[in-house]
Amino acid sequence: MSSASALLPTLPDALAAPDAAQLERVLALVRDVLGETVVGAYLFGSAVLGGLRDESDLDVLAVVKRPTTVEQKKRLVQPLLILSGRDGRRHVELTVVVESEIRPWRYPPRLDFQYGDWLRSDFVEGKLEPSPPENPDLAVLLATAQRHGEPLIGPPAVDLIDVIPSEDVCAAIVSSIESVAADLGPDTRNVLLTFARMWTTLVTAEIRSKDEAAAWVLARLPGRHRPVLEHARRGYLGEVEDDWDGRADEATAAADHMIGEIRALA
Repeated sequence: MSSASALLPTLPDALAAPDAAQLERVLALVRDVLGETVVGAYLFGSAVLGGLRDESDLDVLAVVKRPTTVEQKKRLVQPLLILSGRDGRRHVELTVVVESEIRPWRYPPRLDFQYGDWLRSDFVEGKLEPSPPENPDLAVLLATAQRHGEPLIGPPAVDLIDVIPSEDVCAAIVSSIESVAADLGPDTRNVLLTFARMWTTLVTAEIRSKDEAAAWVLARLPGRHRPVLEHARRGYLGEVEDDWDGRADEATAAADHMIGEIRALA
């Protein structure tokens, strides 16, 4: 088994020392709570797709032999509420799936447990399963981990996760359009970049970083929509202030155009 420290030589641009230390604590928690049921754990997302940005999450997938118990969920949640997004630390997204639920593959996939800070209020209230078990979005997450995940525990991700059929990735993308669009006001930058990534994935069958996906889409957008997506891309890269005052109509128009392209492709 490899630790986050052991990964530093192979991921020098992805994990600065504070991020590696935080990841080690998350892995220690997974090992402590889930023990011998863990057959694999993987770092995925921005850390392995172009590098972590200022507001990037630490994304970890754990594959287990059997479903987690209520007690195990409690023991995961309580430390994560402290470890994630507090005192300058990154937000952690920890996803747990049962091996037999994802191999052999079937759609929609089933989620065993997921921690993310967008669910923090539910966890604080004692709700340990705020995410529905049948989760189409999990198809895209698993496809990303299968293709790009760095093993932290266990074998390469391709040994545990089947290849996700392109039609299931497509179905997962389409199913999430409305929920993503609902966050356009409060989370304009990330919503625009997510739609850019959706469009890119449907055309190229590649899962790219948000800034790379935006660059691909910018070459294909009508000129009137390019400035707002370029602003989102540069904000993500930390090149400009993430200021969206006065850009609501522009952002809505660009999002609507990308949604139209995504639906047409699907």
